[in-house]
Amino acid sequence: MGSSRRGGRLELRLRLVHRLLALASLLLLASGEVIFEERFEDGWETRWVESDWKRSEGKAGKFKHTAGKYSGDPDDKGIQTTLDARHFAISAKIPEFSNKGRTLVLQYSIKFEQDIECGGGYIKLMSGYVNQKKYSGDTPYSLMFGPDICGTQTKKLHLILSYQGQNYPVKKDLQCETDRLTHVYTFILRPDASYSILVDNRERESGSMYTDWDILPPRKIKEVNAKKPKDWDDREYIEDPDQVKPEGYDSIPREIPDPKDKKPDTWDDDDDGIWKPRRIPNPAYKGQWKRKKIKNPNYKGKWKIPWIDNPEFEDDPDLYVLKPLKYIGIEVWQVKAGSVFDNILICDDPEYAKRAAEETWGANKEAEKEAFEEAEKERKAREDKEAQQAREEGERRRRERGDRHRGRDHYKDRYKRVSSHTVHFRPDLKYELLTTEYQAW
Repeated sequence: MGSSRRGGRLELRLRLVHRLLALASLLLLASGEVIFEERFEDGWETRWVESDWKRSEGKAGKFKHTAGKYSGDPDDKGIQTTLDARHFAISAKIPEFSNKGRTLVLQYSIKFEQDIECGGGYIKLMSGYVNQKKYSGDTPYSLMFGPDICGTQTKKLHLILSYQGQNYPVKKDLQCETDRLTHVYTFILRPDASYSILVDNRERESGSMYTDWDILPPRKIKEVNAKKPKDWDDREYIEDPDQVKPEGYDSIPREIPDPKDKKPDTWDDDDDGIWKPRRIPNPAYKGQWKRKKIKNPNYKGKWKIPWIDNPEFEDDPDLYVLKPLKYIGIEVWQVKAGSVFDNILICDDPEYAKRAAEETWGANKEAEKEAFEEAEKERKAREDKEAQQAREEGERRRRERGDRHRGRDHYKDRYKRVSSHTVHFRPDLKYELLTTEYQAW
């Protein structure tokens, strides 16, 4: 009897274990697939290859493994561009990935620690073989996404997709962040060709590849030969046809004599003429009579040119599908270096991307802001000290120049020539004038 009970308990436990394993498998499938995730921890150099592009010309920059001058967590490092006015190119091979029938999520963070002036901060996904040591701005890509800043005018967020070998930029004017703190950029592309752009885990833009890229002809076009029907009434209000002008309305004068105006006692009709009171506006006068406006019962709305199916449109159900992705790369040019790239993610689950952003950027953003403010205080104090030292040095040099001028004036006075005149009387009562010049010491 006891053995039977133990056997029943064991079977129950096994069933429970099987159910838990099945549930775990479902949760794993629901969580999606992480294709590539790079947080630039130890060993990142084995996954990334710096290109030799522009190196022979002395125009290639270098990447430095660092969290930057200020950060929320000094141990949370990324890769930072170094050396001003340089080209930067680095790439990593990823597991081959096709987004056919799947959602594509591309996410990364960037901090423009420097006053960039002009330069990019975007990343690219490449298909096909890439010679990573020769990776360059001419290397074909399937997707390019991220900020590009130049002066005060260009603050663009690039989003370029490749379709049948040609690159198409999004038609919308997308703006990027321009401060010197870390920001997370997320691009989501779905199998229905809809997309979303998130900045710091908040949706900034959304739409469809059908409407926001000039890849395919539009589904609908305006019927250019359409004309407004003759019976189309687009008058929202009309005059009330039942309203009749009141009898005697037109005989109401615009002005009337002022009833308060009195003839002066000194007025003499014989001398001054017949006295007439001054005229004032007639309060009963309402102006030209017009019928009141009423809603037009036949109003059909403002006529618009109708949209019709575009005969040139041919749908491509795989419009959203990129060529199988094999590499991810950073390829930018910057006037001033100092941008920190970090927390790069390629997956098919937007929710996982959100959680990853919160675990990294979200956990450190407040501390980073405080570190930045402290760094700014130190920078300002340092600049103020340097400015004060420069002023003191300038004042010292002015004093030295003044002392030198005074020394030269004194030297001139000491060596100034002095003339002395002497009259010499001779025995013949004639005289001669003797002049002597000498230098005074």
